[in-house]
Amino acid sequence: MIEGALLAAAEGASRAIGGVAIVVVAWGSIEAAVGCIALVARRQTGHGARKVVWRRFGVWLLLGLEFELAADIIETVISPEWIDIAQLGAIAVIRTFLNYFLEKDLDASVREAGEAMRVSASRAS
Repeated sequence: MIEGALLAAAEGASRAIGGVAIVVVAWGSIEAAVGCIALVARRQTGHGARKVVWRRFGVWLLLGLEFELAADIIETVISPEWIDIAQLGAIAVIRTFLNYFLEKDLDASVREAGEAMRVSASRAS
């Protein structure tokens, strides 16, 4: 009885968290599309302007991946067969690598933006 309730709760939590991940990624995608359209409309197609849109989109993707990983962890707990656990483990590893490299790219982009601002500030003085 308690086991069934816990399994149902875990399944519901996994689905809810997966739904949040979908909303987060969809929202980030919409924001990025609107940002790209705005850049084209204002004829600001330079690398810096595109990088700002890309950076914000990357943050949304990272957040979505974190939610998906949480849902996968819960699924692994309630998964009854080893093949399901192995598949979810592989998915978790792939998402972790994607997350790592995307975060690394975002950090590099933020450092570049900071350096560019310092250079332009020193030129202005």
